[in-house]
Amino acid sequence: MYLFDCTLRDGANVIGKGFDARLTRMMIEGLIRSNIKVIEMGNCLGLGAYEANNSIAPLNDVEYLELIQPYLSQAEIGMFMGVANTSEENIALGAKYGLHFLRIGANAGDGKNAVKGIRLVKQYGMKCRYSMMKGYILDAEDLADEAAMLEEAGLDEITIMDSAGTMMPDQVSEYIAAMVRKVGIPVGFHGHNNLGLSTANAIAAAEAGATALDCGLLGMARSAGNCATELAAAVFQRRGQLQEVDLMELLHFIDNELAPAMAEYGFRANVIPLDLVYGLSGCHSSFAGLFKQVAEERKVDLYDLIIKVSAINRKNPDKALMEQVAADLPKIL
Repeated sequence: MYLFDCTLRDGANVIGKGFDARLTRMMIEGLIRSNIKVIEMGNCLGLGAYEANNSIAPLNDVEYLELIQPYLSQAEIGMFMGVANTSEENIALGAKYGLHFLRIGANAGDGKNAVKGIRLVKQYGMKCRYSMMKGYILDAEDLADEAAMLEEAGLDEITIMDSAGTMMPDQVSEYIAAMVRKVGIPVGFHGHNNLGLSTANAIAAAEAGATALDCGLLGMARSAGNCATELAAAVFQRRGQLQEVDLMELLHFIDNELAPAMAEYGFRANVIPLDLVYGLSGCHSSFAGLFKQVAEERKVDLYDLIIKVSAINRKNPDKALMEQVAADLPKIL
């Protein structure tokens, strides 16, 4: 199982049709340092949309493709592509610039329109993923049947999209399980947070057999947002999964770089890293002042201190315990 980070595509909806070069580089580098290395980026509406759909982003497709060249050896980077834009010209452009994958998107029930595009993506030597947008408009078995048809066309991976954030965890389980039974390729889930269930739905999807979980830094995405990348990493690490993600690196990247940059646009995450650490460790926030004092005095990482102390005492940790633990932590220079 792995995280499929969509911030640089779906997340850009919070500011327009795409992120500028500065933010794009910042996020790619932050994700790579955090060992989250499957990244979808570019125009919000995908490859070819800048011209075809008048989806004017800060960069056009070629500029985005040129920007990612230094990172292609460090991560699996690709673009979304709406089914209407699956022309050979667009697919050839992605291949020319070394994209690792293209993810074709179409509404559930419209998969037949994507068969030609899937075959072209494979002919050009790229991985082909597919997003079943508004997956809930078909029942689970019909959606699975469509997935099987797309698999026959050569598809590599398929994702059920809860585009309106309307699905419940038991429904997600039903849909993922039905698809896993029907296809041999990996199945993913993309959940929006309109009912506040994106993280719960990600858990339900994973338990039912999904191996790719879409997410966005700070929860950024269209409408109420996606499952936040940092929340997904924290929740699944509590479950003993996704240990390869460097969660502390990710949280400090958010604190020091991404959150201040997005504050310039008036955007703030619903759950900030400090509150996430309280939840991850089981630390009551009433101890915040004391933890901060000891971390500053002993020059240690606050989040590391909270996690290590809480593993010993989550009920009533005192300053003596915090100082004892801090003595064994690396100093921040």
